Amino acid sequence: MNPGPAADGDANSTAEGPAHDAADGGATDPPRDDAEPAERAVGVGPHPEPWPTDPRLDPELLSGGDRRNVEDRFRYWRREAIVAELDTRRHDLHVAIENLEHDANIGSVVRTANAFAVGAFHIVGRRRWNRRGAMVTDRYQHEIHHPDAADLIAWARREGRPLVAIDLVPGAMPLERAPLPRRAVLVVGQEGPGVSPEILAAADLVVGITQFGSTRSINVAAAAAIAMHSWILQHAELPEGPLR
Repeated sequence: MNPGPAADGDANSTAEGPAHDAADGGATDPPRDDAEPAERAVGVGPHPEPWPTDPRLDPELLSGGDRRNVEDRFRYWRREAIVAELDTRRHDLHVAIENLEHDANIGSVVRTANAFAVGAFHIVGRRRWNRRGAMVTDRYQHEIHHPDAADLIAWARREGRPLVAIDLVPGAMPLERAPLPRRAVLVVGQEGPGVSPEILAAADLVVGITQFGSTRSINVAAAAAIAMHSWILQHAELPEGPLR
């Protein structure tokens, strides 16, 4: 989306400030911890002995407990085993995020992509990105990097994947009425400038989210989540009973 400058209330960084790539002249990302903060601890403690012999299980997690940000059915599983299981049922959808200014929203977009089992997420621009908002979910996703918009466009053409830009620009089709391609790559831009002109020009479809209030636009991470869920409603196999 094209939410306008941070002065309008859409902050571009966390309270501690965005993380930067050392190669770009800034500090590196903060240390990553797979555990939730103590006041929000989740998960399970050490597994009672004797331990199960399932090869998917990690001896270190069985011994020390599993407090990771994963569903309970993945408790004690090795990271590689979780990725392999997700690979059996990922969706055809891909999501691309332009990373020109270390936008803090990228982590939130990736976390949502994980929740919807998106096939892969693409980072366009700087290889390093602010991972804080991803809550470590990026470790279970497939990441594809493109140095610039032209590389993403060329990749999408080779793979036969339509580019769908999410932005409130003249001529954008209402997302609520837009048939989204099954093999789509949903593209969101930076907080503020929105999707780059190069990608807008190359997009097979440009959609915007219908709004009814006074704000000019919504946060880019929220826009990405709405767009991904719209794709889910059109293409995913949905449960018939309760979720829990």
